[in-house]
Amino acid sequence: MRALLLAGGLGTRLRPLTDTMPKCLVPIRGVPLLDYWLDLLFGAGIERALVNTHYRAEQVRDHLAHSRWRDRLDLVHEEHLLGTGGTVLANRHFFGDEAFIVAHADNLTRFDVRAFQRRHAERPQGCLITMMTFDTDNPRSCGIVEQDERGVVTAFHEKAADPPGTRANGAVYIFEPPLLDWMAGLGKPVIDLSTEVIPAFLGRIATFHNTDYLRDIGTADSLVRAQQDF
Repeated sequence: MRALLLAGGLGTRLRPLTDTMPKCLVPIRGVPLLDYWLDLLFGAGIERALVNTHYRAEQVRDHLAHSRWRDRLDLVHEEHLLGTGGTVLANRHFFGDEAFIVAHADNLTRFDVRAFQRRHAERPQGCLITMMTFDTDNPRSCGIVEQDERGVVTAFHEKAADPPGTRANGAVYIFEPPLLDWMAGLGKPVIDLSTEVIPAFLGRIATFHNTDYLRDIGTADSLVRAQQDF
């Protein structure tokens, strides 16, 4: 299996820290965030990973050029951000005809990659996506999911003022190739997964619950908490 790590974000909520470095290289306990992702995925047998760059791309390129995983990495630069779904679609050739992982690499996480893959392989019939979920302590800042007895997403509430629970979208997915054909049918280059793709596939998204660790480090407060508890 191959993976796409979305790492081109601006990290505006972490300024002034991200005035001088991209969010994906913010250190947690002295280790750049992106390195946790690479060790996690490649340590579990992922074949290759594609990393998209945008903000302070030269720092990301320089860092990955010295990574112990550099021979299994590919980079693609976006002069203008394509959105989380647009990046997936623009690089569909990278995935071939196999299922693939897509992850927001600005989250800090730890999970069993092989168990995630097994859950996708055993997903309910008709599901083209397996979404990682987690229990959040800040549901208003996340996309909150509702699911049926099979673990299939039946409703999705993106950053709602009054969310119906704490089970949240972890922004890590496994996609089946036919999803790319659907995205291409939208006829546009910029696509957002949370607002355009997920709502269109309710009832066809399986879930894998991460009981280990996941935190969005998008704010200074969440970054401090990650430093304390990871």
